[in-house]
Amino acid sequence: MTATPHPPTTPQPTSAPQPSGTGAPQPTAAPHPSGTGAPQPTAAPPLPGIDAVQPSGADSPWPARADARPPTAAPHPPGTGTPQPTAAPQPSGTGAPQPTAAPHPPGTGAAQPSGVPQQTLVSGTTRLYAVLGDPVGQVQSPGLLNPLFARLGIDAVLVPVHVRAADLETVVRGLQRVGNLDGLFVTVPHKTAAALLADRRSRTVEITGSANALRREPDGTWLAENFDGSGFVAGLVRAGHEPKGARVALVGAGGAGSAIAAALLDADVDRLTITDPDTPRLTALVDRLAAHWPGRVRAAGRPPLADSDLAVNATPLGLRPDDPLPFAPQALPPGAVVADIIMKPRDTRLLREAAAHGLPVHHGRHMLTGQIDSYRAFFGLHAP
Repeated sequence: MTATPHPPTTPQPTSAPQPSGTGAPQPTAAPHPSGTGAPQPTAAPPLPGIDAVQPSGADSPWPARADARPPTAAPHPPGTGTPQPTAAPQPSGTGAPQPTAAPHPPGTGAAQPSGVPQQTLVSGTTRLYAVLGDPVGQVQSPGLLNPLFARLGIDAVLVPVHVRAADLETVVRGLQRVGNLDGLFVTVPHKTAAALLADRRSRTVEITGSANALRREPDGTWLAENFDGSGFVAGLVRAGHEPKGARVALVGAGGAGSAIAAALLDADVDRLTITDPDTPRLTALVDRLAAHWPGRVRAAGRPPLADSDLAVNATPLGLRPDDPLPFAPQALPPGAVVADIIMKPRDTRLLREAAAHGLPVHHGRHMLTGQIDSYRAFFGLHAP
């Protein structure tokens, strides 16, 4: 028998506990009004590859932003984030049904699975970042940066923006005029063109001619940087593939390839050979690199795989399943490392064939996770 409900204004007495084993049914707990009784998710543990990395702090090559706002956690809408008292436990053996948690209305703070940070709610105070590419279905940065924002309590969101090459300047100029947009991330094929849309360029961008991040400065101008190369080298080192003294064959002289080339030379590889079907682009890159690292970089029509310790695919070949191989991994000597910067799919045809020939492989995601600390320093992404 269920208890007769009282009018809403009359407080209800709690039911007395039944003796153990009686099996008497207990009155069910009244559900909380929607949106007022939601249990809050527990704090998430650190995410591998993100929270182990700390911002550069005093060692950062970028000055602190004079107009940096202390990041604030996004406020919960009224009625959606107030923690409720927990239900009292029932005596053992009574068989009393436990009250169920009231469901969240859609989009008002539904609890996340254990171990996943709660997504920061977008509000009128949210700061914006965009990642530009064509295509954008393969981009991994929102999946890394948005959980980082949530963990640090930063009221910000990174969204993918699909931009075709013919529209890039129009889109970038429009985004640069959005008052609450603090930065742009750039992926294939826009890294070279995006470098020209900044007011100032770092030394790395000047050498490589490409950028993968643009930051709004205090005076409203935009600074271009490129972390692809440093991220790639950091990923190699963390995976146990030390580049110092290595003979490297790099395929691709585009935006990512140029940054990787400069970073490998800076990491003191013994020899770097670059191939690319665009001969003028290849020649211009090698000339710029040779001015800083004379005698260690050269262009070639075909990669010298037979005497290379590391072979790198820095082209878009591998994004689609019917793409041809950028090079033949079976031509490499035993023990040579095959690296691919493609992030999705994780195991490209190149990496699958290299592994089938017993060669160690290095996945594209390492290049992105290796950049997280640089992004945090560059954009000032610190906990409040």
